[in-house]
Amino acid sequence: MAAEKLGKHILVNAFTMACVGHINHGQWTHLRDRSMDFNSLKYWTDLAKTLERGLFDAVFLADILGVYDVYGAGVEVTTREAVQFPVNDPLVLVSAMAAVTRHLGFGVTVNVNHEAPYTFARRISTLDHLTRGRIGWNIVTGYLDSAARAVGRKAQAGHDQRYDQADDYLEGLYKLWEGSWDDDAVIADKVARLYADPAKVRPVRHDGPFYQFEGYHLSQPSRQRTPVLFQAGTSGRGQLFAARHAECVFISAPDKAAARSAARAIRRAVADAGRDPSDVRILAGIAVIADRSEAAAREKLAEYRAASSPEAGLAHYSASLGIDFARYGLDDPIPFGQSNAIQSAAKIAESRGYTKRVLLDQLALGGRYPLAVGTPVQVADALESWIREGEIDGFNLTRIVTPESYTDFADLVVPELQTRGSYKTGYGEGSLRHRIFGKGDRLPVTHTAQGFRPAAPLLGAAE
Repeated sequence: MAAEKLGKHILVNAFTMACVGHINHGQWTHLRDRSMDFNSLKYWTDLAKTLERGLFDAVFLADILGVYDVYGAGVEVTTREAVQFPVNDPLVLVSAMAAVTRHLGFGVTVNVNHEAPYTFARRISTLDHLTRGRIGWNIVTGYLDSAARAVGRKAQAGHDQRYDQADDYLEGLYKLWEGSWDDDAVIADKVARLYADPAKVRPVRHDGPFYQFEGYHLSQPSRQRTPVLFQAGTSGRGQLFAARHAECVFISAPDKAAARSAARAIRRAVADAGRDPSDVRILAGIAVIADRSEAAAREKLAEYRAASSPEAGLAHYSASLGIDFARYGLDDPIPFGQSNAIQSAAKIAESRGYTKRVLLDQLALGGRYPLAVGTPVQVADALESWIREGEIDGFNLTRIVTPESYTDFADLVVPELQTRGSYKTGYGEGSLRHRIFGKGDRLPVTHTAQGFRPAAPLLGAAE
């Protein structure tokens, strides 16, 4: 008996990074993998064309500042296996990819702890202009002490304080993006010699606990003003932050039950914050291996496992939890406890009693995301099951072998999902935000950013 139709289109982002090894570590050694070309512009423009052909919603570009130096108390494995090192600036890639596409969105990761809000606001507005409203921002607060040391601090601030800082950062940005220019400020009248009406452009003053600045937003209003806001924190404090700010929340769930629990908690928090839960989309990380027959897909899986580096994956995971797994035997109990790293990951690890042996087995593909493997029908069944049972809206599809993972999805899985009505058959018009939510280019009135539209001659000034 055929399953009931899903009733909505699955959102899919290509999850990648401007580096050799991203999530599924060791795959750079596979003969068909091209990730070592990451310094080439053609690598990125070819990828963008492939993703647009596959009607991906966006390319989601991860990023870190710093290196993974917890495992073995150094970077030996990180460097040898290119575990997100070296890594380039993701924002620089967007213009080139946008130039060869018309619809593909771009979610770029930028850490609030390492970018001044005033200059960052201009960079994002510039990209929103150049892409005609296709830019999104993945808000991260950072967790690597190596990144803090690299910018002159001894260590990262405490977990909750990083989110307090991010709240302050966002408030300053909203004042710039939403309030410094009126929508009709630009006149562009050559005869009258009036480009912009001075009465409709105002300076912003922000005097927050972490950031203080005063100035005019340097970019005129872009299509979306504020980019689509992605966020990946699912700790208690991270959920409060997401409830206030996020439009798309990225979760890392080992199974559908964990995804469902996280999704329900996020939507409750959004409602408690006075927002409509339908104004938030929840995306889970997943890996896909597809081929025309199950045997061929299983053969690919065996190939990929042979190329993988479970130890490199463990080096990545060590930094995520702030635990040096190199110190433990295969079956030693591991004291996870409270850390200053990724609290949601530590909570899952502790609740399931992970040992080094269990983790290395989970890292057989070099990464720990759930895997859907098989024919297009089998993969489509698995993805639809995650949407139904996990109560999520879509996926960040990680690469295994590049670009094979994305071309296989575009050529094999997408047509099967389209026949079921579970995947779009063409891009809609409008900005990235409008295509995701169907409610226009700008943030909805219930979003906290609306409170930072102009209300005083000097926006943000005390009355």
